[in-house]
Amino acid sequence: MEQTQIIELAKQLWAAISQPLFEISGHRLSIMTFLTAILLFVVFVKGAHIVEKFLRKFLHDKPIDQGIKNSLARFGRYITIVIGAVITLETVGVSLSSLAALGAVLMVGIGFGLQNIAQNFISGLIILLERPIKEGDIVQVGGVSGRVIDIQARSTLIQTRNDVSILVPNSQFISEQVINESFSGQQIRYSVSVGVAYGSDTKLVKETLLSVAMNNSKILKSPAPDVLFTNFGDSSLDFELRVWLDDLWTYTVILSELRFEIDQQFRNKKITIPFPQRDLHVVSSQVSFKQ
Repeated sequence: MEQTQIIELAKQLWAAISQPLFEISGHRLSIMTFLTAILLFVVFVKGAHIVEKFLRKFLHDKPIDQGIKNSLARFGRYITIVIGAVITLETVGVSLSSLAALGAVLMVGIGFGLQNIAQNFISGLIILLERPIKEGDIVQVGGVSGRVIDIQARSTLIQTRNDVSILVPNSQFISEQVINESFSGQQIRYSVSVGVAYGSDTKLVKETLLSVAMNNSKILKSPAPDVLFTNFGDSSLDFELRVWLDDLWTYTVILSELRFEIDQQFRNKKITIPFPQRDLHVVSSQVSFKQ
């Protein structure tokens, strides 16, 4: 193919994609217009990720809570995408005034077909603003317990203690009861309950429980562990060892270590852990039959 033919073919192709297809508010739209808009929007989406990375790097060494840093970086990405969407729509001739009328129509559609998506997206914005949870928190919601890994636009990624990743809809964090173990800090109090036989030396029981807690390096010494005599049970004297931990992720392992050591120390000191006992009374009756 000669050079003149290539140039002529390029002109024809340009004329075809530049040919107006229809008109909106005085703007003539062509295939070239739509291609430009798509390219422009893709550039803004890519730029939004760059903005988020830049903000995370910029805020990395700042004395700000990590959750606030993540929220600011995420908002920077969202704002960039919104600006890109507005500019893209202006490129194809859709003004903001037109969007207002279109928004009323879209709200009806959202109310019927996209209600769940809109609810989760708005809930995600509320989470980023109010920050009831943040990345790194250990939470319990809807029967799911684990660490918050990523708060996305529609859902939140949670990693359980069994290393299973679960996507939880953001609306659940707004509409349901949420337990955030990290909300007030990285220290939390747990308890281990144990019963001893009636007649046991309660002072020795208390000393033994405190000794087990103080000898465990993972138990915080301030606040100090304490022991409560909680009840006179049916078969036992009930005690509760209360300890403070700053390792919220593996607390079940630490409490298991305490139970193992309590059992061993009780055996060494002849402190009995009773089992429930029931007395069964059998009443016999004589029934006479007349022949």
